[in-house]
Amino acid sequence: MLDATTRSGGTATASPRATATELAVAAELATVAPAPVGLTARCTRVLLSPWSRLSLLIALLAGAASAVLLFEPQRLLADGWPPQLGGAAAAVVFGVAYGLCTVAFVPRPLLNLAAGALFGSQLGLGTALAGTVLGAGVAFGLGRILGQDALRPLLRGRWLKAADGQLSRHGFRSMLAARLFPGVPFWAANYCAAVSRMSTVSFLVATALGSIPNTAAYVVAGARASAPTSPAFLIAMACIALPALVGAVVAWRKRHHLRGIR
Repeated sequence: MLDATTRSGGTATASPRATATELAVAAELATVAPAPVGLTARCTRVLLSPWSRLSLLIALLAGAASAVLLFEPQRLLADGWPPQLGGAAAAVVFGVAYGLCTVAFVPRPLLNLAAGALFGSQLGLGTALAGTVLGAGVAFGLGRILGQDALRPLLRGRWLKAADGQLSRHGFRSMLAARLFPGVPFWAANYCAAVSRMSTVSFLVATALGSIPNTAAYVVAGARASAPTSPAFLIAMACIALPALVGAVVAWRKRHHLRGIR
């Protein structure tokens, strides 16, 4: 009978049976349950959960809206723009403030009128468009990072599924139409797009292009508000009223279809 080990040149070699036993023991040790997760890891997991991020988004938006109500930034327009700012610097500061105010639910028409009154038609239009894209991008990013994972499982109704499908499959043209024709609030379009699977580039490009006509009309109206009978002011007011009328007619004609997908 052979021994469990054989000696060749003074070196001991394990038998195949012994080697198999050691491998079985190692595999059994590897399947032992891992150590319990620490408190820090559990807290991190809870803080990064979808509902925790959604709660953070709600808190941020509530804080921003409260800040607007408390500090009343519209007083800057009534009292005059800070005298230490002028030219391009004032336009940049206003554009950043414009974007942040849209995130805090300040209506864009008021901001567009202010841009025209402060900077005139050309510079005011550029500033307002830059602020529009900035505010839309910030809102889209917040909604996509903090709210999408928690809200997408709630899209169960037929109307919600239809809206999500439209934005996800035809994001560019859907957002372009939403920006061209009034009716959908600016902030609502931002967060609906963030919850959908629309790409960021399509959202920003559609926002920039679709916001030009309406923004230009309000900026020109703000710049010519001191002459309400001037042709420029009257044309601007007509450009504001016409899309609203077209949007109302389209919504009226589509009302039966909208009721059918609820």
